[in-house]
Amino acid sequence: MTDGFDFGPGAQVPLSGAAGQTAATFALAAAAYRDDEVTRIKEADNEWHQTTVTPPRPWAKIFRPRLGEAFSRAVIDRMLGVGRKPLIQSFGLEPQVVVEHCLAAHRIRRQRDNRLTAVTVLCGVLFLPGFLLWLMVFVLRSNVSRREDKRAGVLATVLLVAMGVLAVLFLIKMPFHGFWAWYARAAVVLPVVGWFWAKQICERTARDLRERWDGLLSGGGVGAKIPEAVPGNPGDAAEQIRKELARLSAEQRSNSVFYAGPKGILGMGTRWGSWQLAEELVSAEPGKEFHPFRSWDVITAIQGGLGLLERTPINTGGFTKPTITHWIVTPIGENAKEVSRPSGTDVDAYTVKTHAVQDICNKQQFGGGDRHYLGVQWTLWDGHLVITMMITVTVLHHTLRIEVTGHALGPVNALFNEKPAAKEKEVAKAVKFWETRKVKLPLVDADEVVRLAARAPLTWYPPLLNWLGGKITLPEPFGLRHAWADQPWRHRFMADDALRAATPVLRVVHAAALKTLKENGVDVEKFGARSSVLSGAVQDVSPKKADVYDA
Repeated sequence: MTDGFDFGPGAQVPLSGAAGQTAATFALAAAAYRDDEVTRIKEADNEWHQTTVTPPRPWAKIFRPRLGEAFSRAVIDRMLGVGRKPLIQSFGLEPQVVVEHCLAAHRIRRQRDNRLTAVTVLCGVLFLPGFLLWLMVFVLRSNVSRREDKRAGVLATVLLVAMGVLAVLFLIKMPFHGFWAWYARAAVVLPVVGWFWAKQICERTARDLRERWDGLLSGGGVGAKIPEAVPGNPGDAAEQIRKELARLSAEQRSNSVFYAGPKGILGMGTRWGSWQLAEELVSAEPGKEFHPFRSWDVITAIQGGLGLLERTPINTGGFTKPTITHWIVTPIGENAKEVSRPSGTDVDAYTVKTHAVQDICNKQQFGGGDRHYLGVQWTLWDGHLVITMMITVTVLHHTLRIEVTGHALGPVNALFNEKPAAKEKEVAKAVKFWETRKVKLPLVDADEVVRLAARAPLTWYPPLLNWLGGKITLPEPFGLRHAWADQPWRHRFMADDALRAATPVLRVVHAAALKTLKENGVDVEKFGARSSVLSGAVQDVSPKKADVYDA
């Protein structure tokens, strides 16, 4: 394996659903089933990550995709494509579940497109003159009806009715005889029959997609059916999907993260607070050296203290069980478009081995190279809030520094939590014209049927379809979670949770570090005084842009 990852023997069936936090996962997975305009994805952009929506060709707007179509295609290509770039971890959700739902949505649409292609060939391509004429009328009507002028809608309807009248007159006063007369009649009638047939197919699929969209956001745990991901023979397409899903899971478990300047640690959110304790290492006994120790010894003691954070002397709930991880942080440029994960004998399945982590912790504290951080992380609010506190210990000359930094990744953008709305409009009542009533609209209107039928034959070659109708380009470096995350500070309780975590973590870190220093014969008087000052200051903590240095 060129990437050093062992996929393991045998075929594996990817399973949907994951224990624990699911709301954020299902919110993003539901986007694969959406049927609104593709440009709505821009509403989910945040300060650091913007999604690019390529518009359709001016003369090919009929081939434009909907949000679910473009989203699922973009996610599948980016996360399962051969030779893809490395991904950023998606803390607080299960990216494999999102990808599986994208595959399932793509499969449902592909089945619909296969049926529409058959209808298009039987009722359109075989009677091409009539098909092109009706298609031209529908495109013209669609372009006219999109104008803001209210008279445009009336004109579009008149245009379609006029075409229908001309078609009837053509059938009655046929200028041809024999075979061509019957062919001309079929060329006028069969595209209309095909349209009604295609409408039934489109409505059936639209109901299925909307039920899945609503089911995921309602917490129903809709399963993703992807039989094409179950390999039948070695080397087939399903085997490649299985390998890429396994690779995705391995990247998600990686302990390697990336620091991108003001963007913070990618996937963890920006750094909102920082506290440093730095004092001189002096022996507690004058004239006698203290016992030599390393940064790893202090970090190990801190790790033990953090593991007890969920314990409390008063039964008030308190902290949930945190995830404690040794992170290797690699610096990249603020505007870097890709990342490169570490490789070599010290890396196993994208995870840096323990002995290498220990070496980095003890030696790489000044100058170039990666840095070590001990992280304690909570995933709260059903996956919508991720709080991470990072601790690093450095020793330069006679000075030991313990730094604690706070990171918070907010909820998935509200766009992804929107349930499917009923298609309806308000019209004036016939008698009480000053009052209005709501009228239900068809789930799939005439223009949508024509759009889907026109796109269906081209779905076999996505590059051409993307060139004609446009596509979504995901922000890089890409990770499902941080690409569409909002700041938590606008949500009062989420902000409170992030701020409240800082004080106990800081005190546990300092207590564990001071205990280790004392055990090794270091005078901790100055360390204790400085710790008390920080302990008081952190009680009035407030979020700041700690990664933006005003130099």
